[in-house]
Amino acid sequence: MRYIYLVFFALLAQANLIAQNFNIVLGRPTDQSITASILFDQNVEFYLEYGTQSGAYKVNSATYKNKLNVPDEIDIPSLTANTKYFYRLNYKLVGSSKLNTSPEYSFFTQRAKGSSFTFTVEADEHLYDKKGVINMYKITLANQAADKPDFMLSLGDTFGDDHNPTTITSPDLDYLYRFYRPYLGALTHSVPFYFCLGNHEGQNNYYLPMSPPNNLSVWGTLWRKYYYPNPFPNNFYTGNTESEGFNMGQPENYYAWTWGDALFVVLDVYRYQSKNADSDKPKGWDWTLGLTQYTWLKNTLEGSNAKYKFVFAHHVRGQDRGALTNAKLFEWGGYEQNLSSYTFATNRPGWAKPIHKLFVDTGVNIFFQGHDHLFAHEILDKVTYQEVPMPSDSTYEIGQLANADAYTSDALGGTGHIRVNVTPDFVKVDYVKAYLPADENKTRKNGEIGFSYTINANGTPVAQAPLAIQPGTEDEVNIFPNPVKDRIFIRTSPRFGIKTNALLYTSLGQKILETHDDEIDLRQNSIQAGTYFLKIMNNQNKEVVKKIIVENGIK
Repeated sequence: MRYIYLVFFALLAQANLIAQNFNIVLGRPTDQSITASILFDQNVEFYLEYGTQSGAYKVNSATYKNKLNVPDEIDIPSLTANTKYFYRLNYKLVGSSKLNTSPEYSFFTQRAKGSSFTFTVEADEHLYDKKGVINMYKITLANQAADKPDFMLSLGDTFGDDHNPTTITSPDLDYLYRFYRPYLGALTHSVPFYFCLGNHEGQNNYYLPMSPPNNLSVWGTLWRKYYYPNPFPNNFYTGNTESEGFNMGQPENYYAWTWGDALFVVLDVYRYQSKNADSDKPKGWDWTLGLTQYTWLKNTLEGSNAKYKFVFAHHVRGQDRGALTNAKLFEWGGYEQNLSSYTFATNRPGWAKPIHKLFVDTGVNIFFQGHDHLFAHEILDKVTYQEVPMPSDSTYEIGQLANADAYTSDALGGTGHIRVNVTPDFVKVDYVKAYLPADENKTRKNGEIGFSYTINANGTPVAQAPLAIQPGTEDEVNIFPNPVKDRIFIRTSPRFGIKTNALLYTSLGQKILETHDDEIDLRQNSIQAGTYFLKIMNNQNKEVVKKIIVENGIK
């Protein structure tokens, strides 16, 4: 089986080679420095040149000798905060006099308070199994590059693979972690990369005690740190200060930092669960952050006066499907299954409060998670629970078919990433959808917005509205005329069911009208000219969204 597994990846890599002989993964950006992990496929000598003006590089790094397939982590120090830097990589083969120069790349140092910036989030790439498709993933990465984010986060189930935990080897894991670098490198030469561990990375307390150091968890930790520079505690980042054995050192698995007006907190919901490989797999209260990580989280959230607070993990509690319903249970919410009784004090003696209550009390705005392979958006006690879609699902429906019923609102299929624009006055979150060229049509465009919402500076979530336009629904819901000047009519077929209401949203996702009627008088409701989205719902909570154009002349 392992032979077939390796042959598959070898053929896959051969069929999808990226035409370059190096890749760069930026990481650990601070106010004064950044780390560049540089990997060549040949033995080379190289140096970096950089500066604050495009094409003008006033500083050169030292010259380094790089061995093929061995990443070098180069720290670029003495930078200025809140500044865009430009850089190039100059290199030559060992023994050659010909100097090669890369294209110009760039990055930002820590933004100042009051600055506007963008970051992106993806989750569950799954290129190591049949769920993820490389060509689809490359389109999503290109879409993220077009957003010009200051950095990106991946929420795990990226490198895998725990499907064969007792037979996987260190060389297998070396390959899996190295395999992603050319694809990520198309973005991460100019977009620093943060990684959050998922369940399929297998770096958890269930596997760590299994014949150490020869196990999935130890090898996975070592290879992850070898290829990807995640943050560790210093003067800029806080996080896990514990040093683990078998040369793992600080595992770089949970950490926090401030960027502009926002606090970012990345959690590890797997490493400290309370079961090991000699017992049944964890469930319920077995899933835990551990007291050390919980205390750090509590201190981090309570000690921050950031205007916005974002928390990231692969999944609420580490298991099951959905977000809001799980946020009420066990360590996250304090209740037993089915909300039968509140037992937090019994099961977590000495802990201050459940994680969700901690979020509420400290003003967390959004919790981002993956795991369920779709887009979903829920709100509990003014905390937004944001499920991040797969970036690599060429069927556009893996998560929607399997897990949509685990969510209470706004569960959408598709493939893509989450774009977050942070400004002093509001945060805007967009679901940016990705399509293969062959799958685009009049109603499906790569880069279109599938859902959008805003959070005000006072922390209030507003303007929640799905903006996904469903193709092939003309036989269920018909909106006419469109474009419209004064009056619009809604007609539904028996296939759609019993219509209950219609909601009209602006192009920014703000709800401006709700009606049970089949006719909307735009003049009476003072609807101005522009683009709008009309959501029609039935008595089974099914919904269809249509885009309408209101022409000039509406008073």
